Amino acid sequence: MTNVDSIKIIPDKSRWLYLSGVWLIYFVFGLMMFSLAPIVSIIIDDLSITSTQMGSILGAWPLIYIIMAIPCGAFVDRAGLKLALFLAALIMALSGLLRAISFDYLTMFFSVSLFGIGGPLISIGAPKLIADYFIGKERGLAMGIYITGPAFGSIFALSTTNSIFMPIFENNWREVILVFSFFVFLSSGIWLYLSRGIQIKNSEQINFNIFKQLTIYLNLIKLKNVQILLLMSVCIFFYSHGLFNWLPEILRMKNMTLSQAGYWASLPTLAGIIGSLLIPRIATRDRRMFIFFILILSAIVSTLLLLFDWLPLLSTGLILQGISRATLMTIAILILMESPGVKSDHMGAAGGLFFTFAEIGGVLGPLSMGKIFDITGNFDLSLIFMTLVTVLLILFFFYLNYNNKKIIYKNKS
Repeated sequence: MTNVDSIKIIPDKSRWLYLSGVWLIYFVFGLMMFSLAPIVSIIIDDLSITSTQMGSILGAWPLIYIIMAIPCGAFVDRAGLKLALFLAALIMALSGLLRAISFDYLTMFFSVSLFGIGGPLISIGAPKLIADYFIGKERGLAMGIYITGPAFGSIFALSTTNSIFMPIFENNWREVILVFSFFVFLSSGIWLYLSRGIQIKNSEQINFNIFKQLTIYLNLIKLKNVQILLLMSVCIFFYSHGLFNWLPEILRMKNMTLSQAGYWASLPTLAGIIGSLLIPRIATRDRRMFIFFILILSAIVSTLLLLFDWLPLLSTGLILQGISRATLMTIAILILMESPGVKSDHMGAAGGLFFTFAEIGGVLGPLSMGKIFDITGNFDLSLIFMTLVTVLLILFFFYLNYNNKKIIYKNKS
């Protein structure tokens, strides 16, 4: 344990309480992030837009995320977790409210874009909390726990939208989104209560120095491992955002009803929850790269299996997709967190860089799948293209593994 770690660790009950608050914020993050996926076809008809336009709407918030991730990372480091995550919840709730009153492509695009300001505050703030309050094996366990938050949120959205909420509100999708927005708003108050013991650890943090912050980013980007992981993050999010946003529609094209597609689209998330709880915990430093490699292979196989209509192959593909999608990012962040030269004090900045690059894939994934669907009328070519993107991860993995061995050799000599 380093001196920094010994200073930052607080009593167990407090840090697990904070983690539960982060989990809740991440739950509503997942709920709002995938609130549109089960009703894509309904929104397309209601707003009179194309699948390409819908793809750009689904990729709208990652586009803003790219711009905001680095400033948000700096804000999290300076303002502290309590304020950052409170604002994240409020912004996400506002995004949902505006979605419910959208009346055309532009208003819906703007509403979803707003989510891209709240999103990075939580996705950067959560790893920072792990870096600040957890060490050793607890980090992997804590990462696995909090990452189940968006998974449960997405399950809730996918499994209840068409089966429960749409019938209750007489198929009025706008009222359903309003209910989800209220859940997000409620979480902001709960977070304030749970996080009341969190303090800004260094009073100097409030004195923001832009030149010092830029130096931190430049120093991080110079690290070879960081460079490789940033490129991998683009592919990971292309895969996860592109596939998951369109998954209910992919399944609907296999002669499923909206409700059936919603239930089956929840299967990857259920598998992902189990994977999130188990895999990061066993992915200790000596086994992490091997597990990372297996997860990449799972991602490749999953996209190929989704081409088939035969249920055993399709369900296997959905399970593999869920496990890989839920844990690839977690393992990548753990590798980033423990990379030489990345200090825990700078995890906000490192997280900002990671998600800035990652959300490039988050934009291109849904947009590409929507565009290819408009051209071909089905998702077969989209899934083949997705497979090629995941194959790139294998190449980056070998480069990352090579660089790690080079660092070890250099340290020994």
